[in-house]
Amino acid sequence: MRRWRFGGVVSRTVHRSGLMWSVLAAVIGGLAIAGLTWWGLWHFLGVTAETPNRLDLGKVALAVTAGVGGAVALVVAYRRQRDSERGRFADVFGAAARQLGDPDVAVRLAGVYAMAGVADEFSSRWRRQQCVDVLCGYLRLPYHPEEGNSHLVSKTQRIEDHGTAVERVFNYRQNDRQVRDTIVRVIAEHLRRTAETSWSACDFDFSDAVFEDVDFRHAIFAGRTVRFTNTQFLSGRTVSFEGARFLGGEVTFQGAMFRTPASFDRAVFAHTAADKSDRVGARTVFTEATFGGGVSFEGARFQGARTAFDRTTFAGERASFANAEFAAVLTSFERAVFDGERVTFTGAEFTGARVTFADSRFYTESSSFDCAQLGAQVRWRTGRTQEVSFARAEYHGRVSFADAVFSGRSVSFTNGDFFGDISFRRAAFDARAVSFERPRAWVGVHFDWDASPNTKPANITPTMWPPVLAESETVKDPAA
Repeated sequence: MRRWRFGGVVSRTVHRSGLMWSVLAAVIGGLAIAGLTWWGLWHFLGVTAETPNRLDLGKVALAVTAGVGGAVALVVAYRRQRDSERGRFADVFGAAARQLGDPDVAVRLAGVYAMAGVADEFSSRWRRQQCVDVLCGYLRLPYHPEEGNSHLVSKTQRIEDHGTAVERVFNYRQNDRQVRDTIVRVIAEHLRRTAETSWSACDFDFSDAVFEDVDFRHAIFAGRTVRFTNTQFLSGRTVSFEGARFLGGEVTFQGAMFRTPASFDRAVFAHTAADKSDRVGARTVFTEATFGGGVSFEGARFQGARTAFDRTTFAGERASFANAEFAAVLTSFERAVFDGERVTFTGAEFTGARVTFADSRFYTESSSFDCAQLGAQVRWRTGRTQEVSFARAEYHGRVSFADAVFSGRSVSFTNGDFFGDISFRRAAFDARAVSFERPRAWVGVHFDWDASPNTKPANITPTMWPPVLAESETVKDPAA
């Protein structure tokens, strides 16, 4: 404890005496340069020293004094300029913030552009980040979409509470929808390649925000974190992240609610700008998100340490991951629910160390993994996929793995619930071990060797085909 207190005292002392240390450093640096210059002239050019007289000594003293004075003046001018810049930032930042908090919608709109102008003018990372935080913070404020475009500033409601009339007054920010839409548009424009001043290196926190109109097409997020945690997307139009690039450490849509169709076509979750010392944190998270209006990730690329769609609900008409590339170390769709009309992973590639759809439920009318690559083959200087798991997954309706390729060390469909029209025709089982043991149901499952079970590949278990139901084994064991 004393050590920390002593460190704090030293830190404050150094901070307060920063000018003295700067001047001292400038003086010492100037004397060092003069000494090195004299030594170089004497050593390389053969300059000889003569005994100086008083006049020469006076000239040298004056020259040294002038040099030291110039260094001190330069340091003082620099410090004064820096302090002046800080004061100016505080003034313009405060003025823009006050405009954002004004009751008048026109003043708030002006405040959005004023805050954006401050962020553009001051290139220091922490100052720009501070402006971005204010704009994101505005979007996180409580918002009532049904009153977002009204001219109301307050609303009175009378209710009966145990026979007593109670009057409640609700306050609103007038026409707040226009302000919020402007903030989103300004941020999106500063995240595209065409932006005159880029904000891509900043962190963005949209947690608990409500979006009614979102267009982040071709946006570049290269900050350490991008958070859409518990965000609600309510627009009647498609929420677009087409071609967006997420290059930072963590991207999270955990708990997000998409009530309208969403597009992440050709989006890249690469995490290439993440700090190499923190690669464990390079992850993409859609855990517990709900896509109620359909979603498309066609041609999207996922890299990093983890890609998580755990407990995600796909309830829209269509969910498409066609031709998507899943190259994260762990790709997880555990307990995901596919409950719309159709879902497709056609042509998708899963090449990470571990891929899991354990406990997921395919309740759609049509589910397709046609031509998908599930697991990576052994390649030069790279390892194979350790596990591809569909353990305890449920398949209902029409599910197709036609022409899919299963590679890696192990593939597990153990304890699966197969009930519908499930096809594995022309599928290539190249993994070292593939298990279909102890299914909970086995109805409507089709393989190329159905007519000749003895042609079943030796790496597929159980040996006896078709597999014995788990319930049958439970009944059989006590009798044995």
